Amino acid sequence: MKEKLLYLCHRIPFPANKGDKIATCNILKYLNKHYDIYLGCFIDDPFDFQYKNDVRLLCKDAFFVELNTTKSKIKGLSAIFSGTPITLPYYHSHKMNHWVQKTIIENNIKTAFVFSSCMAQYLLGDKLPEMHNVIHFADIDSDKWRQYAEKRKGLMRWIYTREHKTLEQYEKHVADKFSISCFVSEAETATFQNMLAKEQQQKIRTLCNGIDCDFFSPETDIKLSEQYSLKEQNYIVFTGAMDYWANADAVSWFAEHVWTKVNKKLPDSLFYIVGSSPSKQVLNLQEIPGIIVTGRVEDIRPYLSHAKAAVAPMQIARGIQNKILEAMAMEKIVITTRRGIEGIENYPKDHLHVSESSDEITNWVIDLLTNNKQSASKSRDWLKQTYSWEAKLAPLLSYLKDRDSLC
Repeated sequence: MKEKLLYLCHRIPFPANKGDKIATCNILKYLNKHYDIYLGCFIDDPFDFQYKNDVRLLCKDAFFVELNTTKSKIKGLSAIFSGTPITLPYYHSHKMNHWVQKTIIENNIKTAFVFSSCMAQYLLGDKLPEMHNVIHFADIDSDKWRQYAEKRKGLMRWIYTREHKTLEQYEKHVADKFSISCFVSEAETATFQNMLAKEQQQKIRTLCNGIDCDFFSPETDIKLSEQYSLKEQNYIVFTGAMDYWANADAVSWFAEHVWTKVNKKLPDSLFYIVGSSPSKQVLNLQEIPGIIVTGRVEDIRPYLSHAKAAVAPMQIARGIQNKILEAMAMEKIVITTRRGIEGIENYPKDHLHVSESSDEITNWVIDLLTNNKQSASKSRDWLKQTYSWEAKLAPLLSYLKDRDSLC
């Protein structure tokens, strides 16, 4: 009989089609092999309701709460008057709280795994029995709010600065109360450890993302479901959820500082922005010649497969960029920034270019679009050796069983 495990995450862990869901989905599949899982999560996109049964097949029990983003934003604003991070009331639900307490007590659950700091609030109550709680922060979210604040002025700068400060204090509080806290890269782990007292640092561990190189493979038979002529087009691509500010900021910077110069030199070339829920800011980029914003697509692999290169010009980032790993697995040349490559260490540099210079990036893009397509096979070979999900998630089992850390 498998041990029981409570698993909480802020977004339904299926399908593996965007940053956090890539991690939570693969973690769910991995943990299913070792535990009877009791899963609690939110659904913030109506498109994802169709996947509830897929999730249930991997769980002993699964509880879903619909997240109305408009109402949650209003609830989030209440934090301004309480001195707490906006993130907490945004993800607070009486239904979820009741289910968590009921599930723990009725099933005598002793171990919990939490993905994202906003879900830790459900295990910090005094009424719960003592448990072995492991949290995966993934990134230091509070620092992203600091980065957001640097790009804003006036009221929004004040709000984002406040969120940075309050969320940082909350992250430290959670790390103090939980048995083990994980971050997605050695760099994130070290940074967070330096934010804590020495006696707490030993509880901070690393839990890296992996990549499914069988799924992301240039040899896989993939079908394009949308009406684009990718095979005949000369283009580069950016992939990611396009309602995420860091992604919107990256493509906006690239469009203004790089693409306008590329298009003047190569007017027949294209820049594809591929990802769900593009914001108005992103949609407006289509006014620039050569930019195509696809919105949600059935499969991003065809867009990677036929591209000359993938770009990840991140100006705001923490942790590991899955979009870079996916492009490398598809044997694509990648162009990124120092923030974009942060967390990915000892990578082969043959086909991965890192620069902060818009002129340098422009020249790289023009060169790639002018010449024949190249295969970044060394990148894929390196990923297969170092980034399998099975290998990257192996430490999680020891974290979940390391009950000595309760003291």
